[in-house]
Amino acid sequence: MSITENAIKPEYILEILLRRRWFVIIPFCLSMIAGIYLALTLPKIYSAETLILIEAQRVPANYVQSIVSSDINERINTLSQQIMSRTNLEKVINQFNLYSDMENEKTHMENKLATIRKNISVNVSRDRQVANAFSIRFKGTDPEKVMNVANTLASYFIDENLKLREVQAVGTSDFLEEELNTMRKRLEEVEEALKEYRREYMGELPEQLQTNLSILQGLQNNLQSRQESLRDARNRMILLNNQRAVAQNLPLPGDSSQVGSGPLTPEQMEERLTDLRARYTDQHPDVVRLKKMIADFQAKNENISGNTTEASRNDTGTGGNLLSGSQREQSEIKREIRNLEAEISELTQQITYYKKRVENTPKREQELASLRRDYENINATYNSLLGRKLEAEIAVNMERKQKGERFRVIDIARLPVNPVEPNMKRLFMMVVAAGFGIGGGLIFLLEFLDTSFRKPEDIESFLGLPILAAVPELYNRKKEVRQRLDRILSLVAIMVGFILLAGFAVLSLKGVDRTMNFIRKFVDI
Repeated sequence: MSITENAIKPEYILEILLRRRWFVIIPFCLSMIAGIYLALTLPKIYSAETLILIEAQRVPANYVQSIVSSDINERINTLSQQIMSRTNLEKVINQFNLYSDMENEKTHMENKLATIRKNISVNVSRDRQVANAFSIRFKGTDPEKVMNVANTLASYFIDENLKLREVQAVGTSDFLEEELNTMRKRLEEVEEALKEYRREYMGELPEQLQTNLSILQGLQNNLQSRQESLRDARNRMILLNNQRAVAQNLPLPGDSSQVGSGPLTPEQMEERLTDLRARYTDQHPDVVRLKKMIADFQAKNENISGNTTEASRNDTGTGGNLLSGSQREQSEIKREIRNLEAEISELTQQITYYKKRVENTPKREQELASLRRDYENINATYNSLLGRKLEAEIAVNMERKQKGERFRVIDIARLPVNPVEPNMKRLFMMVVAAGFGIGGGLIFLLEFLDTSFRKPEDIESFLGLPILAAVPELYNRKKEVRQRLDRILSLVAIMVGFILLAGFAVLSLKGVDRTMNFIRKFVDI
């Protein structure tokens, strides 16, 4: 029974380790041997790094403004993509004969490109959130090739940066030239549209508003005068009709209660209808009633009695002399009314026309303001583009003379001495942890599965019965020799384990190459 209350006590744990010491010693020694083997056989990866400083432009920005305003991080990423393109990397591989050993001799070019891309890294250094330098690092198995490749990549970065800045400057200048020509055409089109608009809507423009209002006021005064003349003429017509009605003893034209009360001749009905129309519209009840009377009279003309007809004829005959003068005056008044109505109609049309002009003036003002605003905006844009075009030409000359921002190598790649992979310190920690971890895991598993009793107290706690007597373990000569031999072998194994640990530690801390060189020198001596 291994799981007891004493299991968590230090002396109990120490007793277990001593009893199952081989489960710790053997995995530990095997782990040390595996670690030493890995340290000696794993491929050594060396790294070389070139540090490049980002220098600001040498011409003050107050005098010449650079047009290459892209973020330095974006530009470095762009340069990295260009440098790591297939064409450039194939040149590097062929120039330095990379990956041409027996192991990689038959490797396809795509795999070589993937490997070299993985071994190249670009790290940007920042000062107050601003990139001021970056480093190019390359890793490989040959220290001299690693150094040469790192320096070559740095020169590629410098050359490509100069080309990229010049291309951006020239491209910006060309773009501004195209935009300037386009904006010039748009400016001419807007000027023509503005001139055409003023010609098309002449008379409705904002500056003509006061003139239109003055003309409209004069027309309204004329209309008012004509309307007053028309009312006077109609009043005279009504007065004349009333005089005729009194002379003929007829009902007054305005008296609707007498319409149709007495027999009237067709001529009187027509005159009455004319009078009513002069005062009312065709929908007036008197006008409608008189129209109906005329229609009924014409339809029943043959059925009217002779006495009524004769009387009406006598009445008409007695007033004939009076009607002759009034009819002429009436015709003159009617002609005057028609002329006044025609003038009023013409004046009304003119007033409507000028009112439309006045009403359209705010709309034309808004449209004209929009056209002027477009013209001013385009003109301002054109002037701005013209100034930028001149600045771009100066910036292009600055980039061609390499007076702008540039890259400069301040720390070239040097021949690496110690490999960066594998990480021997990390490997040492992992191997040591694995050696102790495997042994400890085996001991824990065996103790967990072991159900035997080690002490009398274990039996008492398990069975709940007191132990009356305990027989001690009996030793003989053979067993004593075996135990002594086991102790000696254990000490030897522990010493071997410490020797392996020391050797592995030296390899990890001092480096495999330095250690092997030291051993070679010691052997030669």
